[in-house]
Amino acid sequence: MTTAFTPYDLGGIRLANRIVMAPMTRSRAYGPGQSPTDLMATYYAQRASAGLIVTEGTQPSAVGQGYPDTPGIHSAEQVTAWRKVTDAVHAEGGVIFLQLMHTGRVGHPSLMGRTPVGPSAVTATGQVYTHEGPQSFVTPDELTETEIAQTIADFATAARNAVRAGFDGVELHGANGYLIHQFLAPNANRRNDAWGGSPQRRIRFAVESAKAVAEAIGGDKVGFRVSPGNPYNDIDESDRADREATYTALVDALAPLGLAYLHQMEAAGIRDLVARLRKAWPGTFVLNPFTGTEPTGPGALALIEDGTADLIAYGALFLANPDLPARLTAGGPFNTPDRATSFGGDHQGYTDYPALG
Repeated sequence: MTTAFTPYDLGGIRLANRIVMAPMTRSRAYGPGQSPTDLMATYYAQRASAGLIVTEGTQPSAVGQGYPDTPGIHSAEQVTAWRKVTDAVHAEGGVIFLQLMHTGRVGHPSLMGRTPVGPSAVTATGQVYTHEGPQSFVTPDELTETEIAQTIADFATAARNAVRAGFDGVELHGANGYLIHQFLAPNANRRNDAWGGSPQRRIRFAVESAKAVAEAIGGDKVGFRVSPGNPYNDIDESDRADREATYTALVDALAPLGLAYLHQMEAAGIRDLVARLRKAWPGTFVLNPFTGTEPTGPGALALIEDGTADLIAYGALFLANPDLPARLTAGGPFNTPDRATSFGGDHQGYTDYPALG
């Protein structure tokens, strides 16, 4: 029987197991120009026993930054600094993909020195954390046709930079209310041109971005993350018919690109859509069965055994348990994540969680 501890072939890359470290923002890129640090290299290397590590969201351009001290992959110094991370993970036998995350309207001028951008000039309800504390979201500048083309090109350039930095691949972040998700969602995308309106037009930015990145580094090195129905960052996909039409069309359009995997973060109450997208997707299907209550736990391993997913992604439990695969094998015990040290800070709550003796 296939289990979470069975090796897996991901487009020619051998994964030691089917347990994925999910992308988690940690806001500790204190190097020059939002570059990774030696402490970040230690953090990821500690977790190299994952079958696959997907890094924290990393901005493909300066305007793509939405939070303090998140890393970029758009400058030479960032590429050089990321090489320390990938070398450290590979030295421990790990596989690591870089998540490309453009936050779009989720951001603040105090972080990037300019107004954030989005598919439409629609202000998200809520606040974003800045160095000055929480501040209300601002109205984004609506991207022009030229700027859309440049943003897609930025994703492709960032993917090339990631390969130069030694990553095994990249993951496009089309989830959690960030730019690609904003284009997919009807409440954030109010455009009436070729990039908005019907589900077929709202998926265009996601598909064109995936095509550009696949052409840049090869589809077998590209993952794509979605979170249908996730209301995070003021996304409204509550219309079930529209949601299912949008994501069915998206998966159908992405399928011919030969991507490494589709990674779904599961919102509450949509396991039926998970099953449909899993059936429609021709390749590797990664599931992060986190529905916003308790962290994904050991019980999720059964989703591999019953065929719901090929790989299972763990977030908070991996944050607190650097040797999570070993702990899952043993049935625990599990360290408890310290929420107070999730974002920013030093080694505390970052690299000091103990491994099994």
